[in-house]
Amino acid sequence: MRARMADIARQAQVSEATVSRVINDRPGVSPETRQAVLTALDVLGYERPERLRKRSAGLVGLVVPELDNPIFPAFAQVIESTLAQSGYTPVLCTQSPGGVTEDEYVEMLLDRQVSGIVFVSGLHADTTADVERYLRLLARPLPIVLVNGHTDGIDAPFVSCDEQLSGDLAVGHLASLGHRRIGMISGPHRFSPVQRKLAGYRAAIQRELGVPASEVDDLVELTLFGVEGGEVAAERLLNKGVTGIICGSDMMALGAIRAARRRGMNVPGDVSIIGFDDSPLMAFTDPPLTTLRQPVAAMAVAAVRSLVDDINGHGSPRSEYLFRPELVVRNSTAMAPARRKLTADISAA
Repeated sequence: MRARMADIARQAQVSEATVSRVINDRPGVSPETRQAVLTALDVLGYERPERLRKRSAGLVGLVVPELDNPIFPAFAQVIESTLAQSGYTPVLCTQSPGGVTEDEYVEMLLDRQVSGIVFVSGLHADTTADVERYLRLLARPLPIVLVNGHTDGIDAPFVSCDEQLSGDLAVGHLASLGHRRIGMISGPHRFSPVQRKLAGYRAAIQRELGVPASEVDDLVELTLFGVEGGEVAAERLLNKGVTGIICGSDMMALGAIRAARRRGMNVPGDVSIIGFDDSPLMAFTDPPLTTLRQPVAAMAVAAVRSLVDDINGHGSPRSEYLFRPELVVRNSTAMAPARRKLTADISAA
């Protein structure tokens, strides 16, 4: 038992004394720590003590991208909590560049005989990826749910934020502030959420500002996701004289703010910037970030309910659940410089 205690403690990243308290069902352990120890027991293949077995209906895999972007830990936290409330033990699998791949994680989860898998922004969002990997899981059959990144040909529930609407809302907000030259930054075009955001942006900028379709692409910069990608892309757009920038993520928006400040520009005095996600702490950045909020809690709960229904044999609609983003206006957007000057001139007159 001593060796097992050490293994479990190492897996759960707690002390052996804490493992002992959980196994013996003693008080003095937080719910989160207790769940971590129970998950370690399941992942390492140890049987739970009889008194604890009734608390788990089985393992469920949760595959998410790297945790550098705070929106992914936000999704993971709600999904894990909702799974635990349903009696399932979540097994979190996080990817990182050069690390374990999604397919390798799936094999590990299958070895653990998981009851189902939730994929968040996985390869299903990449239009160049082979969907056969998901079809094989469904053929086993193994229930899966795919979050953010709809792909045709996969007979499974999808849960998505309405990315196309987010692009539309962002353009509408900046246009209402008098901005006439509005650019957009996002990640690689192969990702379906990027394509949807662009579709919303293109339609709105033509409708709201009358920009010819032939000129719209000159205002779009696609780059790598992240702060650095946002910074590089913003530099290009600022060279083109934009006064408003819509970003595909909050992290990209922070990079755009950095690019503007490096030029000595004021945000939002000289350029307004909008993010996407409303990930934790965006209300506390400098300036607080205007962004399109993903309804993370509602999306995560819907994903878990769909999966649990499938696991229990009740079935769930093989369709896409679309959730409406919310425009959260903070201090990174303001009246366009030209309109502000005009307003000042009229007031002075």
